[in-house]
Amino acid sequence: MTEGISNGQNGVSSEIRIGQLALRFLIDGPVAGASLTMFEMAVPSGAKVPAAHSHDAFDETILGLEGVLTMTLEGARVEVGPGEALFIPRGAVHRFDNPLPATAKVLAVITPGILGSEYFREIAAIASAAAGGPPDGAAIAAVMLRHGLTPEER
Repeated sequence: MTEGISNGQNGVSSEIRIGQLALRFLIDGPVAGASLTMFEMAVPSGAKVPAAHSHDAFDETILGLEGVLTMTLEGARVEVGPGEALFIPRGAVHRFDNPLPATAKVLAVITPGILGSEYFREIAAIASAAAGGPPDGAAIAAVMLRHGLTPEER
């Protein structure tokens, strides 16, 4: 482990919770001025998850750590388990679910590191303001677009 990660540099942040999802940033690209963003994400069984989306300015790579996360990439289902990786290229529509009984934990890498924890904090605030009800879809879409994510048209 590098000194930067262990001593709180590189934009390392405390846990961010969005509903049942838990994220822990290891490298926060925008905060650290790094070329990538890296975070762990835990997805409990049946958790409410973000809508399908794409991003045109960065790629995303998902590495399975624990359990199995079901990704849908351009309409194809892909199960990502421990030690397995899925590359999500720019512009590809994707989403994820965890229909299995065990919590899934993955490592996500964003390259270049232009998306960071601030995006997830803004989404968490909108979800929290919903007080258990459905979050404001227009507000979420506005945050997504401002941070370079495009919600899938329904």
